[in-house]
Amino acid sequence: MVRRSRSVQYTTSPLLASKTPVWRSKFIVAAIALGFVVLAARAAYVQVIDNEFFQRQGEVRFARTLELPANRGRILDRNGLLLASSVVAPSIWAIPEDIERNDPDVKARLRQVAKLLGMAQKDFDKKLEDEDKTFVWIQRQVDAPIAKQIADLNIKGIYQRKEYKRQYPEGEAAAHVVGFTNVEDHGQEGIELAFDKDLAGKAGSRRVIKDRLGRVVEGVGETVPPVDGKDIQLSVDSKVQFFAYQKLRDAVIARRAKAGSVVVLDSTTGEVLALANYPSYVPDRRQNLTGEQLRNRALTDTFEPGSTMKPITIGMALEAGRVKPSTLIDTSPGRYQIGGFTISDTHNYGTLTVEGVIQKSSNVGALKIAQKMTPHEMWDTYTALGYGQKPQVQFPGAVTGRLRPWKNWKPVEQATMAYGYGLSASLFQMAHSYTAFAHDGSIIPVTMLKSSDTAVGVRVFSAENAHAVRKMLQMAAGPGGTGQLAQTVGYSVGGKSGTAHKQVGKGYASNKYRAWFTGMAPIEKPRIIVGVMIDEPSDGQYFGGLAAAPVFSEVVQQTLRMMNVAPDLAVKPLVITQGVDESF
Repeated sequence: MVRRSRSVQYTTSPLLASKTPVWRSKFIVAAIALGFVVLAARAAYVQVIDNEFFQRQGEVRFARTLELPANRGRILDRNGLLLASSVVAPSIWAIPEDIERNDPDVKARLRQVAKLLGMAQKDFDKKLEDEDKTFVWIQRQVDAPIAKQIADLNIKGIYQRKEYKRQYPEGEAAAHVVGFTNVEDHGQEGIELAFDKDLAGKAGSRRVIKDRLGRVVEGVGETVPPVDGKDIQLSVDSKVQFFAYQKLRDAVIARRAKAGSVVVLDSTTGEVLALANYPSYVPDRRQNLTGEQLRNRALTDTFEPGSTMKPITIGMALEAGRVKPSTLIDTSPGRYQIGGFTISDTHNYGTLTVEGVIQKSSNVGALKIAQKMTPHEMWDTYTALGYGQKPQVQFPGAVTGRLRPWKNWKPVEQATMAYGYGLSASLFQMAHSYTAFAHDGSIIPVTMLKSSDTAVGVRVFSAENAHAVRKMLQMAAGPGGTGQLAQTVGYSVGGKSGTAHKQVGKGYASNKYRAWFTGMAPIEKPRIIVGVMIDEPSDGQYFGGLAAAPVFSEVVQQTLRMMNVAPDLAVKPLVITQGVDESF
C-alpha cells in the first residue's frame, strides 16, 4: 500500500489567507526609512554641523601636546669659563598596568633597573604596586649612560623622557653666586633665580595622536620649536672666586669659627669679582642641606660693623669742615661717660691727630669727632653710602640693614654709631660703601654682570678728602696700626679692621665676636676693594686685625696678580705679628 505524503496548502491557510491592510506594510517601510533618515541626520550633525564637542572628546582621549623643552642658557664667568650648563638627563617613568611582573625574566630585569638607579628594591616596587596607574615617575634626571642601560633592558611599561640637568663645574666655591635649579629646571637660588626668565628660554610644543600605550601614532598641526635660553656672563672671575673661597675656608677652620664671607669688588667698574661664603655646598648634590650652608651671608646677614665705620665718621667730618687730618683730639683717659654709659678704648692713647684716631682705632676719638656734627648730617652721609637701604644689585636676598631715622637718635646713639654700634649692615654693604674712598669720593653702583665701562658714581666726598681717608687707611694697615697683617708683598694696601660683640637677644654676648676687615689696594689708585668677615672665631684671636686681615692680604695679592696690576712697592713690607689690638 502506497502512502501519499501530506502537503500543506498555503493558499488555504487561514493565517496566510487573512487579508493585511496595505497601510501597515507602508507604515513599516516608512518607519524603517525614517530610522535611516534620522541616523543619517544624526551622523551629519555629529560629523559635519556640530562636531566640535566630539572632536574635543576624541582629542582628550588620544591627542596630546608634547612639550619640547628649551635648553637652559649657560652661566659664564667674566672670561667665558662655565659656571653652569645643562646636559641631557633622561627621566624614567612607567605605566604599571603594562608591566608583566609575574614573568620571572621581567622581574629579574626590574631588579636590574632598581640597582642601576640606586634605589632600594622596596621603594622601587612601591612605585609600581598600583596597577591602575597609567603614569608614575620612577626617577628624574638620570645620567645618560644609566638611562641607556635601562633602555637596553627593553622592559614593556618602562619609558624615558628627554630632560636636562644642570652641572656646576666650580662646585662649592661658586655655589652662593650661581645658585641652583629644581628638578623642573626653575631657578631656586643665586643667579639661577635672579635671571631665571632669561636663562629658561621658552619651551616649544608638538601636537600628536597617541595610542593607549603612550606611543605617538601621528603628528597633527604645526610644531612650535623651542627657544633656548640666553647665556648670562657674570662679572665674577672664577679663579679669584676659587682662591677667595679657599683662603676663607682655611681661615674659618683655623680660627675654629662658625662661618665667614669674602667680597671682592672692582673699584673702577663696580663689578663683583668674587662673593664667597663658608660653609658652602655642592649645587648639584643637595641632599641633607642645612640653612647654614645655603645662607649667602655676605648679602643676607647683617650685624654691627664696629670699627670699620670709623673711616666713614672721619670722612663726613672732613667733608663738613669740622676737622682736618692734623686736628688734635684728646682721648684721655681712654674712656668717656655719656648718657649713663661708659665708652672705652683698649688703652689711654692721650692726644691723637684725626689720622691717629684711625691708626689706633680709638672709640673715644671717633665719638668726639662725631659730636662735632649733627645727627642729620651723619644720617645723610650714611644714607648716601647705602646704609639702611637695599643694595641695588642683580641678586636675590640682599637685605637692607638697619639705620634709625636721625630724629629719634639719642646722644649715646650718635656716639656709638661713630664706631659702628647702633646700626647694622651686611658685608656687601660695607665693601660697597668703601668705593666712595677708592673712587675719589663717589660711590659707584655695583653689578654682577660683566662690564668694561668705568662706573659713574654719586659724589659723597671730595677727591681731596677721599685721598686723605685713604692715607689714614694705609696708616691703619701699616706699622703701629691695628691691621698690620693686611699688608701684602709688592702692593700698598689700606683698610680698617673691626671687631664687634654679637648681639644675643637684647644684649651682647661677652665671648662671641665678629671680626671684619675692609680695605683696598693699591692705595694711590685702588683697583679692588676686599671685605672679609669671620663669624665667632674661637681660637682666642678674635680681633679683626688678627682673624680677618690675613685673609684680606692673601686675596688682595692674588687678585691683583691675576688682574695684571703692576706692583707699586719695591720691597717686602714690615709686618708685626704680635700685639695687634683694637678698640671695638
